[in-house]
Amino acid sequence: MPYASLNDLIERAGQDEILQVADRDVDGTPDPDVVEAALVHADNVANGYLKVRYRLPLASVPDLLRTWCVAIARYYLHRDGPPDYVVRDWKAADQALKDMARGLIDLPVDEGEQPPVAGDGEDVRVVGPEPVFSRDKLEGWL
Repeated sequence: MPYASLNDLIERAGQDEILQVADRDVDGTPDPDVVEAALVHADNVANGYLKVRYRLPLASVPDLLRTWCVAIARYYLHRDGPPDYVVRDWKAADQALKDMARGLIDLPVDEGEQPPVAGDGEDVRVVGPEPVFSRDKLEGWL
């Protein structure tokens, strides 16, 4: 399930801008393959960050994630150099995804979509050879 759609792009950027950047054959409609490539690129970027903290695929798309993917796709569509406000949106989305991956931002997702947090009843165990230095072996040296 894609995180954003052509309608989301049009809602954010307006029909005129989307036609300028996605109507490559100049027939008056956005080219589906151009729009799909931009949206897939945005999904791939988002998934790279999401997989650090969430089980994929997500069952539903949070509005916040949709907003970030629209900004990324919009930036990608401007192949001849995006305007400053598009670059600002893209940078903000990229930084927000990085912050989300680091745990500074939580997405509002269903409980089952989040992996268990370390320490939620699972102990960490290390298996290996007996240590060369232990408290007992160093008795008298400490």
